[in-house]
Amino acid sequence: MSPFFARLKEVASPRIGLGAMNLSHGYGSPVPEPEAVRALQAAFDMGYRHVDTATLYGATANESLVGKALVGRRDELLLASKCGMAFDPEQGKKVIDGRPATLRRQCEASLARLRTDHLDLYYLHRWDKTVPIEESVGELGRLVEEGKIGAVGLSEVSAATLRRARAEHPIAAVQSEYSLWTRNPEIGLIAACRESDTALVAFSPLGRGFLTGAVEDPARLEESDMRRSMPRFSAEHYPHNLRLLDDVKAVAREQDTTPGQLALAWLLAKGDDIIPIPGSRSVEHMRQNLAAEALRLDAATVARLDAMLTPDQVMGGRYGAAQQAEIDTEEFAD
Repeated sequence: MSPFFARLKEVASPRIGLGAMNLSHGYGSPVPEPEAVRALQAAFDMGYRHVDTATLYGATANESLVGKALVGRRDELLLASKCGMAFDPEQGKKVIDGRPATLRRQCEASLARLRTDHLDLYYLHRWDKTVPIEESVGELGRLVEEGKIGAVGLSEVSAATLRRARAEHPIAAVQSEYSLWTRNPEIGLIAACRESDTALVAFSPLGRGFLTGAVEDPARLEESDMRRSMPRFSAEHYPHNLRLLDDVKAVAREQDTTPGQLALAWLLAKGDDIIPIPGSRSVEHMRQNLAAEALRLDAATVARLDAMLTPDQVMGGRYGAAQQAEIDTEEFAD
């Protein structure tokens, strides 16, 4: 059993985890810290046992608020964070840096912000393509040996890069965008993960809000919301994509559930090694997401959903050109 699965079992965790990013980063103005800490504490009270953050989120602010929310509860939770991509205040921009010394420095700083002496899972947030993956993963392996992290993870990598990395050190989890409207892990990554008992941690399992039906008009989103620069949410593509969601909503009505809960249940049906980590800025939405754990879909319903929002149906890439150049994930042919 991988360290990730062993720790999940140890904390008696539901498979659905909690992505903390939304509280500080990416979706408009950050939630005020006191309110964000209360939301995280409410999430822990309702049963979440796996929380995911990163050095990048909120230019380190997200780790700080997670650390405050964890006080007195650290041992109850599987804590995951990420390194290798951070906001550099001197340059005024995000920087990807996978050099061993940088990863070690970021780990030490993350531990301090999170008020803990170890992380259960530590991801390389992006592969720095100027540094061999073996060098970055090798340093993370040394952090495991020192007890600073429990297991090594990777984010937004291809099957080929995963295979290279795990030759250097076991990889407990790979984080990749996976949802009804983002099927890229099915190209090769899921199979590569299963070769070595590596969990696939699905970020944005609700399609950045799209699959909940809550985003009716992206033009109404805050100017700083990352979705405004994503091709799928553009004025050119979004009306088409929104029409595709009607079929998902129809299935949700048949199942007496919400479209978001249906989307999470679809992921859970894909295998016990698929771990969704939906994020939310709302305690009520966190509660709804966790409730999807109890929803079981039969094979016929899963097959129906498989045929919806397929790569040939969805219009627009998931990232713009600049972000696409940063990742290593396989893409479907045009």
